[in-house]
Amino acid sequence: QLQLVESGGGLVQPGGSLRLSCAASGFTLDYYAIGWFRQAPGKEREGVSCISSAGGSTNYADSVKGRFTISRDNAKSTVYLQMNSLKPEDTAFYYCAARPNYYCSAYLRPSEYNTWGQGTQVTVSS
Repeated sequence: QLQLVESGGGLVQPGGSLRLSCAASGFTLDYYAIGWFRQAPGKEREGVSCISSAGGSTNYADSVKGRFTISRDNAKSTVYLQMNSLKPEDTAFYYCAARPNYYCSAYLRPSEYNTWGQGTQVTVSS
């Protein structure tokens, strides 16, 4: 059974940092691009970042460029999202998802991903 499990969310003050993890089980992560998405209350799910299967290519939403960094360790079947300089508008439920392709697309569309985790809450507040 294919499964993704996110962890690392929590409450952080503005300007703080968090590192999210996405652990895969039941399948080989090597063949999938992995994306991070987020959804705030009352808003649509939006793409945050994606990393190609080998980790050589990444892309980011404009709203997080320069603040977030995606990485992966295929030996540990885990993808990470390092989030720095967090802002209140980063508050959302964060999900990771697997795209059945070696590469990310340019648009971070949720419809391109077919396996999703349950998500982890990130709250940025003073």
